[in-house]
Amino acid sequence: MCAQAHVPVMLEESTQALKINPEGTYLDCTFGRGGHSEAFLKSLSTKGRLYVIDQDETAIQTAHEKYGEDERITILHNSFEDLDQIGEQYNLLNNTDGIFFDLGVSSPQLDNAERGFSFTQDGPLDMRMNNTSGQTASQWLEQCSLSELIAVLRNYGEERYAKKIATQIMSAQQDSPLTSTLQLAEIIKSCYPRYYQGIHPATRSFQAIRIAVNRELDALSSALNTAYLLLKTSGIMAVISFHSLEDRMVKRFIRDTVPKALAKLPIPHQPSLHLKPMGKLQRPSEQEIDINPRSRSARLRVAQKVFE
Repeated sequence: MCAQAHVPVMLEESTQALKINPEGTYLDCTFGRGGHSEAFLKSLSTKGRLYVIDQDETAIQTAHEKYGEDERITILHNSFEDLDQIGEQYNLLNNTDGIFFDLGVSSPQLDNAERGFSFTQDGPLDMRMNNTSGQTASQWLEQCSLSELIAVLRNYGEERYAKKIATQIMSAQQDSPLTSTLQLAEIIKSCYPRYYQGIHPATRSFQAIRIAVNRELDALSSALNTAYLLLKTSGIMAVISFHSLEDRMVKRFIRDTVPKALAKLPIPHQPSLHLKPMGKLQRPSEQEIDINPRSRSARLRVAQKVFE
């Protein structure tokens, strides 16, 4: 199978949404392979600053290869869950013009069987975004209880056969841990009706397990709260999500103006400082979906920190 080249999703929409100030300070919290960062840099002058963050070691290597000599860029091998520490270290609190998140898994990650995200190629059952630390998917499944696995498949994957799949996984692990992606995919596939047509049967379960292994929703919740605090007044946050749970979290965060973050602000600011949605939810164009089918589930929400 030929690996699909990484194509940045909703690139033009994201760049326009941030309304980049040439001398401003920006955060790309999910560098990936640098497609969005490259576009942001084109709008920055020599006085502008771009901080790029990624927990994937390969992404950070790519960042250094591309931009290691660019004085406008600071490259950080971190999870965006560490935004509070990054903000403190680089004096970004109330001092950031724009923050961008692309919450999808990059094509190189999906297509590299060794990363363990693919259910169509055999590889180690890993699924870690940062494959230098933390539990692999194999280890997570080994220590997971039946009830926990059912909940993860239902809540994170919206999997209709969650109980059946979880029971089969637990049964298969009685003799030895599951260690390969195709091994897991075949178990999931066996739980579906033979006549089933549609997306690959393992899609939702792999997504759910990946979210659990990487604590993606907890990390996003923490990052959104910190991002709010880092933005200066009039600063803009843009978030591309690919999962309904992530999108709902971002939507509610914007609607509720991040109560936890507001609680940390000086009392006089609380009544009027909030996030204001900038336009409606944006989706990729039909033309983009034709060129890059993996963009079809992308959703872009944009908000600005304002006084009103």
